[in-house]
Amino acid sequence: MTTRKAEASQMDETAASMAQAPSTPAIAPAAPDRPWAWLAAGWHDLMAMPHIGFLYGGAVVVAGWVLSALLLNIGVAWAVLPATAGFFLVAPLIAAGLYEASRRRERGEPVSLALCLQGFRRNGPQLAFMGVALLLLHLFWVRVAGLLFAVFFGLGFSPAIETLPMALLRSEMLLPFLIIGTGFGFVLASVAFAISAVAIPMLVDRDISAMEAIVVSVRVTLLNWRAMALWAGLIVVFTAMALVPFFLGLALVMPLIGHATWHAYRDLVR
Repeated sequence: MTTRKAEASQMDETAASMAQAPSTPAIAPAAPDRPWAWLAAGWHDLMAMPHIGFLYGGAVVVAGWVLSALLLNIGVAWAVLPATAGFFLVAPLIAAGLYEASRRRERGEPVSLALCLQGFRRNGPQLAFMGVALLLLHLFWVRVAGLLFAVFFGLGFSPAIETLPMALLRSEMLLPFLIIGTGFGFVLASVAFAISAVAIPMLVDRDISAMEAIVVSVRVTLLNWRAMALWAGLIVVFTAMALVPFFLGLALVMPLIGHATWHAYRDLVR
């Protein structure tokens, strides 16, 4: 009798510990065209909270201007393009405040710019880990771009900023430089997308480690590769178009993609 009671007590404790343990997030399948629904939901969030989105997007635009001015001022005009392209790598972390805005709106909680910034603090150490990982990818990309530029054009190639575009167009090394540089950029961007597609919204939403969030994000990307390929393509096209008018388009595209990313996470991770 005592043995049975002890076994029953042990089973109860095991059941209680299992109930308290966090469950592994389930990954939901997504139709290949599902990203359009995420964009629509992101647009609704942006229109419901325009003061949040456009302030956020405006801050990103100003940051782009400041970074470009600094690079031009120190005489490394060639670095403007890779630094701008590296925006794709770190943007998911920058948008943490937008994920928080969508999370609060979904729950019917009050939304303000100050409250949205809490998205960076709720799971701060793990978000910082993700930030370091994405920043290292960004810095690695900038260094690779600089190395490729030196290899193809030589260390002495340093025309003035106003003559740089024509000098590049006249060079016979431009095409191989673009092909190889784009290939390297594609690989790094693919890695960054896979590890952060839903990881950062998940860190804003849940008490979970960065490594767990990365694993879930990679699984989501692999299991829904058609939808995620379309989603990545839409992000690239929208952001590239936003960057063309000297970053001005980011005032709209940054909050739109940020809100939509939250809905992608909510749709794919149950």
